[in-house]
Amino acid sequence: MATINPTVTTLRDGLVMKVVYETLTTTNDVGAELPFAEWFDRTVQATGTFGSGGTVVWEGSNDGGTTWATLKDRQGNALSFTAAGLGAVDGITELARPRVTAGDGTTDINVSVLCLRRTGMRT
Repeated sequence: MATINPTVTTLRDGLVMKVVYETLTTTNDVGAELPFAEWFDRTVQATGTFGSGGTVVWEGSNDGGTTWATLKDRQGNALSFTAAGLGAVDGITELARPRVTAGDGTTDINVSVLCLRRTGMRT
C-alpha cells in the first residue's frame, strides 16, 4: 500500500485551494492527510474508473490521524462514491483524506477537493 500525495494549487490570492489526488487504486488506496480545519467551504469530486464494486470515501479525523470516519454531505449522506460524483463537505475536521474501500484491478479513481478559506469579512 502506498499513500498518494496530492497536487496542491492555490488560487485567488490564497483564498481558494485545489487539491488533486490521482490514481487511487485498491493497492494505492489512501491519500495523504490534508490539514482541513482552516477551510470553511469544501467540495469533493470523484472521477475515473471505479471497476467492479469500486468505492472511494472522504474521511476526517480530529485526533491527529489515529481514528478516521467517513464525512457527510450537507444532507447527512456519507461522502462515499461508487461512481463519478460531487458533494459538499459538512462539518469541520482537523484532517481529511480520500480512501478506496473496494474495487478490482481496474479501479483507478481521481479525487479533487476545492476549499475556500474563511476571510473574516462579514457579508
